[in-house]
Amino acid sequence: MRDDADRFSELPRAMSARAPGLWLAEAALRRLLDQIAVGHLTIVTPDGRRLSSRGGRPGPEATLVLHRWRALRRLATGGDVAFSEAYVDGDWSSPNLPAVIELAAHNLPDISARAAAWGPARLVNRVRHLLRRNSKAGSRRNISFHYDLGNAFYRLWLDDGMNYSSAIEIAPGQSLEEAQAARLDRIAEMLEILPGHKVLEIGCGWGALAATMARRGANVTGITLSREQLAYARESHAADPALAGRTDFHLVDYRDVGGRYDRIVSIEMMEAVGEAYWPVYFAKLRECLAPGGTAVLQVITIAEDRFETYRRNTDFIQRHIFPGGMLPTKTHIAGHARAAGLEPVESLCFGNGYAQTLAEWRSRYMAARSRTEPLGFGPAFHRLWEYYLGYCEGGFRAGAIDVGLYKFRG
Repeated sequence: MRDDADRFSELPRAMSARAPGLWLAEAALRRLLDQIAVGHLTIVTPDGRRLSSRGGRPGPEATLVLHRWRALRRLATGGDVAFSEAYVDGDWSSPNLPAVIELAAHNLPDISARAAAWGPARLVNRVRHLLRRNSKAGSRRNISFHYDLGNAFYRLWLDDGMNYSSAIEIAPGQSLEEAQAARLDRIAEMLEILPGHKVLEIGCGWGALAATMARRGANVTGITLSREQLAYARESHAADPALAGRTDFHLVDYRDVGGRYDRIVSIEMMEAVGEAYWPVYFAKLRECLAPGGTAVLQVITIAEDRFETYRRNTDFIQRHIFPGGMLPTKTHIAGHARAAGLEPVESLCFGNGYAQTLAEWRSRYMAARSRTEPLGFGPAFHRLWEYYLGYCEGGFRAGAIDVGLYKFRG
């Protein structure tokens, strides 16, 4: 039993005296403090009190600063989506946002689902998510929503190669650029790229991996649904004589790709496909992969024991960052691959590397804040993206989500 339990028993009366009528906020705070079994949470209330709860097992040390009581009411009635919106609106903050998310992931895996079920928020968010299904037209809208914010925006905080996916690790003294180059080399090695190979990259981003493979002598076809990414990849590769004639980029849906390729690679694309289309995605991989060919996917996954709750609800990422997205589990990846006729060969998981990468992105993003405003991104957008990067970092640190490279044979 925590040594501060008596103090918590006095909390509802004290809060009610100071803020009559906020019973929903009081109930949410009681539940929050009562469920800390891992780590240490300190809550600073709007009237300056500091309330702490330490779990029986070691974990993150997190501080949550409430600027308005309504943040707790929003959590109680709208779950984690509403609580994230409360952060964007300035209702709460933290000196270490990823630690708050990590602590919540360890201690409160079901609280947002239960809270959202109390009101219409769960239904509203679920309907919004379903309306963003990844039909061909829907996929174009969903991809554009996130990736067409502008190349100038992403250049401010991504590495020099414009890699928007995780490094395997960032070793002490290593730059993000060096870590990302090492990952690209590792992917090329897993693909067993040889001169003259025909390679299809589904979801080619800004072209960094295509450049790595082309420099090894491959002929790469890259596809994307982002006009901004397409323009950047074409322009940057056209300016590099070493890539002349070896890369070709197209604005096309993966479902419309034809032909056969010696190698196929797809980096953090499955997450954007949508659960209903996972069989279609893997069937297309098999259709386009030459007999005996190799495919490598980099995929963010959600923990097996969290999937059903996640699947039934709409989270912050689906609502505000990646419309139409859905994280699979590792079991889903292997199962859909085998069903399509692809045999799993090798996997490499590196969730901590993603936490490191996100920490570096968040640091760069915060440093570039003043330069995002002339691009048309105001304070609310900035806080939304600050929360997004911290939310993901905390999730990886807690092990709620993971990332891996998965190799298959055709």
